[in-house]
Amino acid sequence: MDLEFEKEWREAIAPLEAQFGGDLEMDAILFLIGIQELGKGMQPFSKDQKLDVIHIAVCTLLEPYGYYEYVGDDKDGWPHFDRTQKLPHLKGKDQERLMKEAVINYIRTQQLFS
Repeated sequence: MDLEFEKEWREAIAPLEAQFGGDLEMDAILFLIGIQELGKGMQPFSKDQKLDVIHIAVCTLLEPYGYYEYVGDDKDGWPHFDRTQKLPHLKGKDQERLMKEAVINYIRTQQLFS
């Protein structure tokens, strides 16, 4: 990863790490974004619900890239998405780069921590 991108990544997630503890891994960041998108605040979640929260984040992050489309909330207020195109097969580093880029864009677009 180039140094400029890595610097941009660190700056984008610095407020998250300051608020929730340093060195957050991608799963933790996805969980926090999913909680934000779910809009129900922090609460106890089952293991399956935690995976659903992370799925909400992934769909939300990849929606601007055209991979998912928001279709509405269910009766319990959980958002649902349809996959609009198949994700390309990416190697680990490329997948990591895509997700980091999507997180950076999300934080900027949502104007979180500004």
